[in-house]
Amino acid sequence: MNILKNYINGTWQHSQSKQTINVVNPANQTVLAKVPYGSETKKDLDQAVIAAQQAYNEWRNVPVMKRVQVLYQLKSLLEENMETLAKIITDESGKTKAESYGEIQRAIENVEVACGTPMLMAGDVIEDIATGIDEMMIRQPLGIAACITPFNFPSMIVFWFLPYAIATGNAFIVKPSEKVPLTMMKIFEILNQLDMPKGLVSLVHGGKDSVDAILEHPKIKAISFVGSTPVARYIYSKGTANGKRVQAQGGAKNPVVILPDSDIEMSTKIIADSVYGCAGQRCLAASTIITVDDHKREIKDALYETVKSRTTGYGWDDGVSMGPVINPESKSRIEGLIQKGIDEGAKLLLDGRNTSISGYEDGNFIAPTILENVALDKELITTEIFGPVMSLISLKNIDEALSFVNSGSYGNMACIFTGSGANARKFRNEADAGNIGINIGVAAPMAQFPFSGWKDSFFGDLHGQGKHAIEFFTQTKVIIERWPNIWSRKF
Repeated sequence: MNILKNYINGTWQHSQSKQTINVVNPANQTVLAKVPYGSETKKDLDQAVIAAQQAYNEWRNVPVMKRVQVLYQLKSLLEENMETLAKIITDESGKTKAESYGEIQRAIENVEVACGTPMLMAGDVIEDIATGIDEMMIRQPLGIAACITPFNFPSMIVFWFLPYAIATGNAFIVKPSEKVPLTMMKIFEILNQLDMPKGLVSLVHGGKDSVDAILEHPKIKAISFVGSTPVARYIYSKGTANGKRVQAQGGAKNPVVILPDSDIEMSTKIIADSVYGCAGQRCLAASTIITVDDHKREIKDALYETVKSRTTGYGWDDGVSMGPVINPESKSRIEGLIQKGIDEGAKLLLDGRNTSISGYEDGNFIAPTILENVALDKELITTEIFGPVMSLISLKNIDEALSFVNSGSYGNMACIFTGSGANARKFRNEADAGNIGINIGVAAPMAQFPFSGWKDSFFGDLHGQGKHAIEFFTQTKVIIERWPNIWSRKF
């Protein structure tokens, strides 16, 4: 069985750890590879940092117009390898073919935006800010940055950070999820073709030991993370305690409000895609669906009819709209939460448990599930399920809906479906979430805009993507100059 190598100093190297865990196809439990794990992976991280420091010393002095040339090449290579990457994503994460292709496209969009770094990182100058004195602010790289990525987007998440980090002059280390490392292996094969100093980008495998090594290493100046809220809080707390910049995206419990004046046919299809896309395993998945003034059950019935027609199966097969969840542990957890909802008084409209797919009987499949009248004062309503489960609740009006939206501890996304501009404006202004959707089911910002989580969905100040990423990976320096032989100011 293939044991995955690290990519350090421009070469593929065996880990110093002899411990491994299996990388498993969630659709059939086939072992795809073995990935290094355990405490000895800290030594791998040390090697990557040494190489990164040497590369950074060279790269930071390369003009930014030359630095972004590698990104143009990277864009082309990602496009050329899109089908290969998509197949790997599906095999190791369970996504459908369309979801895998879509993920790579979003990655490419970030590379495109980062190509604009020569403009995005431009500084400011004021001439004669005082008599004979000029003042300017410039942006300089931090040094070595690292990211810790989740299983649910094996390719996309790293591109919220990597292209911006290297374009602004930093070295970059990637620690991929040990559940889905194969996609990143292919991406680093692509990165290996670019004209960059050896060691500028590194790939280091592992689990918590590798994460802690990143958090503790004095040479690493910035850390980017996406994952669950408990881990995000840990990353942020420990990273900042060690003097590092940290941006840590956490979990979510995303509410969606449907008003009676919405286009019900369109809305229900979009919402179903939001809830069940990627098997519900994404931080922008709709979770709690709030129907307003739906006394005739038009919205609920439309949702039910839309959802029950979705097809679950192996993601690369044609006609499949939802794949498996990532592993048996996740499946068991999700099914347990479904039962908890029932025990708390919810009505089970659609039960996706005990799903068996012909030819993939060992897969981690849960079909689309709907729970109606989920208790507002119980545990499930506040718990991130991270699976293909829709929780339905009914409220009287938009004010009640907003009150519910704003009562939650998460603030990643909130969406509303309505035909009223006034209600849409009220919602966008008053909803306590960083990403707002108006007749949109997945309010995922394009690469030009930051991925804006609020509350317990994000820890830090600057988010991934766009201008926020440029600011995160640079530090400002202010220069005050006097050249005339005039002392114009006395104190």
